[in-house]
Amino acid sequence: MARRNTYKEDEVLETPFDVHHLLRALVYVKKYSGPMIAAFLISALGAIAGLFSPMIAKEALDVAVPQGDKTMLIKLAVLLVGTFVISIIFTTIRARIMTRVGQNIIYDIRKDLFEHLQKLPFQYYDDRPHGKILVRVVNYVNSVSDMLSNGLINVVLESLNLIFIVIFMFLVDVKLSIVVLCGVPVLAVFLLWIKAKQRVAWQQVSNKNSNLNAYLQENIVGAKVTQIFAREDENAEIFDDLSLRVRDSWMRAVKYSNLVWPGIDNISVIIRACIFVFGLLVFSAGGTTVGTIIAISSYASRFWQPIMNLGNIFNNFINNIAYLERIFETIDEPVAVGDSEDAVEMPEIKGEVAFENVVFGYEEGQTVLNNVSFTVKPGESVALVGPTGAGKSTIVSLISRFYNLNSGRITIDGQDISKVTLKSLRSQMGIMLQDSFIFSGTIADNIRYGKLDATREEIVEAAKVVCAHEFISGMKDGYDTEVKERGSLLSQGQKQLISFARTLLSNPRILVLDEATSSIDVQTEKSLQKGLNAMLEGRTSFIIAHRLSTIVNCDKIMYIDDNNILECGTHDELMAKKGHYYRLYTSQRDCL
Repeated sequence: MARRNTYKEDEVLETPFDVHHLLRALVYVKKYSGPMIAAFLISALGAIAGLFSPMIAKEALDVAVPQGDKTMLIKLAVLLVGTFVISIIFTTIRARIMTRVGQNIIYDIRKDLFEHLQKLPFQYYDDRPHGKILVRVVNYVNSVSDMLSNGLINVVLESLNLIFIVIFMFLVDVKLSIVVLCGVPVLAVFLLWIKAKQRVAWQQVSNKNSNLNAYLQENIVGAKVTQIFAREDENAEIFDDLSLRVRDSWMRAVKYSNLVWPGIDNISVIIRACIFVFGLLVFSAGGTTVGTIIAISSYASRFWQPIMNLGNIFNNFINNIAYLERIFETIDEPVAVGDSEDAVEMPEIKGEVAFENVVFGYEEGQTVLNNVSFTVKPGESVALVGPTGAGKSTIVSLISRFYNLNSGRITIDGQDISKVTLKSLRSQMGIMLQDSFIFSGTIADNIRYGKLDATREEIVEAAKVVCAHEFISGMKDGYDTEVKERGSLLSQGQKQLISFARTLLSNPRILVLDEATSSIDVQTEKSLQKGLNAMLEGRTSFIIAHRLSTIVNCDKIMYIDDNNILECGTHDELMAKKGHYYRLYTSQRDCL
């Protein structure tokens, strides 16, 4: 029996079809109004040229053929071919224009979406599977692009085409034209009935696809763990369950979508049959000719064609409106941490950091730090120790303004960091995390990530300082070695050494090392110590380390627990107190 997946479904949008989403999307369309108007005019001219063909056919059947006028018949035939050629040429030109417009709209939406995602807080990514975010940036944007380009033009074009067809019909025969129009109320009732069912069905498809993408992305990233724990069969069952849900939801949605065209087509066939019945039996006494009946039948066929096209466009709108809603939902996600309106550039940092009665919690009612206050002088090295979850990483995250405070304030060199721009603040800080992220590209590209104008000599020097030069030089292409996604070709220790070089090269004024040497063996760590001392020299630094032997020489050690700083002092001072730090240090020493 397949194990049920535990992914939370995207909530079903119960609100009715909201034209506001389409109006909002017109911001992207307006930028390309010139080419779209040109494409519309070209299409309109081609459509009008095509509408003359039934009249030409009527003239041939009612005049040229009965009179045996071969010259007139040839002229009419040439004219008929000409209308088709003009229509094809204009259609081709329009297709080229709209292909370019559609791709430009994709680019603009995706650009805005990605730029907004770059500004969203850590909490946004913590709360959502990354696959669900990816599907919005890639799949959903691709899906809505045609709706916003060709779809909008076709709505106007097909509506005008419908009006012109009605005009041409009435010019040929009024009574038979009224017969054709009698099918419109029937069609309206049919479309209103199917609309609501389609929208809900395609929202379900959107949700199921999102869940499938999220699970797939997670399993690709966690493939090693899957094999370590021999979870292949269980994961395959879960994936199979998610795939079946996508298939079933898709089939339900397609069932309703596939009713649109047959429904319109059936109404069209019935109306065309009525034309022949009324034309040959009811209106025959009024002098209705065969050419008139054929012409009206042709116009009736054309009359239902734009209606069918509008039905397909409507179908497409219903299919994609859920995607558009999800895109705008992401763009509307509030940027919790951003620049205030009066934010100024952070001057060059000297390094004094002060917490003043700081209160913070990740969730409402949950306090991680409560009235925390301390001051660190420029150039001091501060170690943060304490049990897991006490708030050590929270403190260093708040210095970088990754989260907003509940109350209190944090200053650097006397400047409230909530009043400066994030870029000017973070560009002067270097943060080394336990999980060192390596981007796809060369090793050199990864090291220069924080300083794009760095020379090869600067990159090599930074690598030498942190003891990474030796293993990099031993690789096939040295610093030009291509590393795959997340640095899969590198060991955890090598990733951390590259991250050290990256941080050192950026020349930060405040340095944060959060378990930065956890994946490096003891021997390498001893060799690295000289490089670490070079990094710390002249910089205010905050170090989080579980191996307490690495932080005994720090200028200040803070023991964090119970939402506050319980002890603060040098290693010797805290050992003399025989308090929390003393017990932590001696218990770790006894375990060695």
